[in-house]
Amino acid sequence: MSVCSAVVSYAKKADADECESILCSKRIITIRITDSEIAETKESHEKSLGIRMIHKKRISCVQTTTLEPGKIVDSALKSAKNTTERKFWKTLPGDSACVTLEKVNDPKLWKATTVDISDIAQEMINSAQNRKITNISGSLNVVCEEFEIANTSGLQRADVATYVSGIINADSDTGSFPVSGIGQASSRMLSDFHPEKIGTDASEMCANSINPHTANPGITSIVFDPLAVGELLAFVFASNFSLKTYSENRSCFSEKIGKSIAAENFELVDDPHMPNGLGSKPFDDEGVPTKRTHYIRNGIFEKTYSDLYNAYKEGTTSSGNASRLGLPLGRSSDPIPMSSPHNLTVRGSTKRDDIIKDTKNGILVSRLWYTYPVNPIRGDFSCTARSGIWIISDGQIKEPVKSVRIIHNLPRLLQQVSAVADNGRAVLPWASIPVTAPTIRCEGVTISPI
Repeated sequence: MSVCSAVVSYAKKADADECESILCSKRIITIRITDSEIAETKESHEKSLGIRMIHKKRISCVQTTTLEPGKIVDSALKSAKNTTERKFWKTLPGDSACVTLEKVNDPKLWKATTVDISDIAQEMINSAQNRKITNISGSLNVVCEEFEIANTSGLQRADVATYVSGIINADSDTGSFPVSGIGQASSRMLSDFHPEKIGTDASEMCANSINPHTANPGITSIVFDPLAVGELLAFVFASNFSLKTYSENRSCFSEKIGKSIAAENFELVDDPHMPNGLGSKPFDDEGVPTKRTHYIRNGIFEKTYSDLYNAYKEGTTSSGNASRLGLPLGRSSDPIPMSSPHNLTVRGSTKRDDIIKDTKNGILVSRLWYTYPVNPIRGDFSCTARSGIWIISDGQIKEPVKSVRIIHNLPRLLQQVSAVADNGRAVLPWASIPVTAPTIRCEGVTISPI
């Protein structure tokens, strides 16, 4: 009998109304890069157990690395006596069919050694080196994961997954002003992970940013490349489509389901069945089957996302978006799930080169820093573009420019989207959800030189 099944069995014997048990085992290899060389190689193995107990509609949780079903159930039952009754709670999910996904578990990553992963990290470093680059830093993470969930409603599911994600920062002080560049890639399969491109992207962005000019302040067209769009999706877009945020009138789109909130050509989708998707999974972290969902289609706000708790609170059903986010990637045994998109995705059909050629005057922004909501209810946000910014003039990328600050409003930004490219790629913003982001052009955005 598995540990999760043993927990559920013990909970039934203890006359608990409901019990959910989550077991997560991870093998993590982390390579850290500092001063243009590998500074640290680390392999760790983690296994933890979480349970969520619902007794007399009182919810309590326990998480431990000591896999003793009896103790953890008794502890949760004891804690439940001191929690508030949640009268809206209904039941944990039962068993139901899930789809089979492609390219989400790679046997090669399970077999890879720390030496193998170090060699890949060295490829990232080597491809970033050139005479204009002063320093290279970054990291490479490989996660191999086994996730199991069981509950007293008869649900028992297991999933095996792999992840690989790398980032390189290239810095240069050879010009008139310090500049940097970034390369990033993430994948579920080693064959789709290209370490040399990470280093090349970082090196080229940095080298092409040397000797930047000061940008003119004012209103302009901005072409956001995927890494910049990824920051916006994770830190500005995502929360506004949460059922909890929406129902509490804290979304800038509250009470706008069924209404136009974006340009007609804009679509925002959660696609948890995407092959090789960084957040792809057959079932969410409560065991509910996942499904592809449009949040915005043809500019119209269609749906929100939720987990069981927030769905029951609002008198509806879960969208299959319960998440127990793990670090640096994947899932965890956190007993309290949150709701989030699995693969928040924007798709387009225009070629990036055509978007550039069609831009008369504007700037190209490759990456963003310090992206955060200023007034989430209104949709106001702030972000900073540092290196990787260039002037676009008459359809051509011209000279680099220094840092600019962008303070804008999400509802207005969505209405100002004038082109979406077909170059969507996985982006993993720091300490946030994975997204799939393409190049996007927006009109009428105000920039301020820093």
